[in-house]
Amino acid sequence: MTEAARRYGFGALAHRNFRLFLFGQTVSLTGTWMQSVAQGWLVLQLTNSPFYLGLVSALGSLGVLVFTLYAGVIADRTDKRRTVLITQSLQMLQAFALTALVWSGHVTTGSVMILAAFLGVVAAFDIPTRQSFIYEMVGKEDLMNAIALNTSIFNLTRVLGPVIAGFLIGSKGVAVCFFLNGLSYLAVIASLLAMRLPSHIPQTTHLSAWQGFREVLAFLRGDRRVSTLVVLTAIISIFGFPFLLLMPVFARDVLRVGARGYGVLSAAVGLGAVGGALGVAVLGQRIRKGRTLVVAGTTFGLLLTVFASSRVFPLSLALLVLVGASMIVNNALTNTLLQTLVPDHLRGRVMGFYSFMFVGMAPLGAFQAGVFAERFGAPAAVTAGGVVSALAMLIAGWRVAELRRAQ
Repeated sequence: MTEAARRYGFGALAHRNFRLFLFGQTVSLTGTWMQSVAQGWLVLQLTNSPFYLGLVSALGSLGVLVFTLYAGVIADRTDKRRTVLITQSLQMLQAFALTALVWSGHVTTGSVMILAAFLGVVAAFDIPTRQSFIYEMVGKEDLMNAIALNTSIFNLTRVLGPVIAGFLIGSKGVAVCFFLNGLSYLAVIASLLAMRLPSHIPQTTHLSAWQGFREVLAFLRGDRRVSTLVVLTAIISIFGFPFLLLMPVFARDVLRVGARGYGVLSAAVGLGAVGGALGVAVLGQRIRKGRTLVVAGTTFGLLLTVFASSRVFPLSLALLVLVGASMIVNNALTNTLLQTLVPDHLRGRVMGFYSFMFVGMAPLGAFQAGVFAERFGAPAAVTAGGVVSALAMLIAGWRVAELRRAQ
C-alpha cells in the first residue's frame, strides 16, 4: 500500500492513521451534508421564512466566531485525538437530539436554533484541533497531499450528501437524515480509536490562555508570510466565498433555470473543487506553493467576475467548475503553508486564527453580500467580491515577495 500510494502521487495514504481518518471523514461528512440540507428544510417547514433560514445558519457560525481563537490555545495544550473524540461525540449527540425532537413531535424553531448554536460552539474546538491533527498523522512531507485529499473528500461528500438527503426527505422525512448523520459519527470515532499514535506528552508551560494568545500574535506580527495568509483568508471569506450564498438568486432570477438548475450549479462548483483538490494532491510536490497560491487566488476572483456577467447556462456551469477548482487550490495551499511555516507548539493556535478567518467571517460575508445584492443586484455583488479578492491577491503577491517564494 505504501509503495503504490507514493507511486501514484498519494503519499498521505501510505500512513495507516490517515487512511483511517479519511475513511471516517468520508462517512461522517456525507452525514453532515445530509443534516445540513434536512435542517434547512425543517426550518422552512416550521417558519416558512427565509429570515429564519439565515438566522439558524448564522447561529451555527457564531460559536466559531466567538470561541475558535481560544480553541486554538487549547489545541496546542491537549491530546488532539482525545479532543477530536470529544467534539465528534458531542456532534453525534446533537444529531440524535434533533432526531428525537422530530420523531417525538416536540421540535420547535427555538430548539433547532439552540442546537445549531451548540453545534457551532463544538465546531469552534473541533476545526482547529482536527486541522492541526493532520500534521501529526502524516508529517511535513505528505501534509499538502493529506490536506488536498481531505479537501477532495469534503467536496465529494458535498455533492453526495445533499443528493441522498433529497431522496430521503421526500420518502422518509427529515428525521431519518438526522439519525443517519448521528450514526455516521461512529465511523470517525471508531477510526480515531483504531489509530496507533505515540503517547501524548503534555506541554510544560506556565503561560495563561491570554499569554498563549499573545504569543501567537507576536509570531504573526513577526512573519509576514503567515500574517499575509491569515489576512487574505479573511478577505476572500468576506468578499469571495459569499457567491455560494447568492447561487439561488442566479438560478431563479439571472439564469432562469429554477430549482433543478440551482442543484446543477452547486454540483458544478463541487465538481471543480474535487478536481482542483486531486490536482494539488497529485502535483503537490512539483509546484511552488506560494506562487501557485497567488495565481489560484487571483484567478478565482477574476473568474467570479466573468461568471457574474454570464447569462448563458452552459457557460455559467463551465465557469463554476473553474471557480470551484481555483478556490480549492487556493484554500488547500493556504492551509498547507500555514501548517508548515509555523513551529509545532504554535500550530493549533495559528489554525485557530485560520478557522476564525475562514469560518468565523462567514456571517459578515453573508451580510455584506446580502445588503449589496439587495441594493445593486446579485451579479454586481459577485463582481465586486471577485474584484476585491483578485486585487487583494495581486497586491499580496507584489508586496510580500517572501510569500511568492514560499515552498
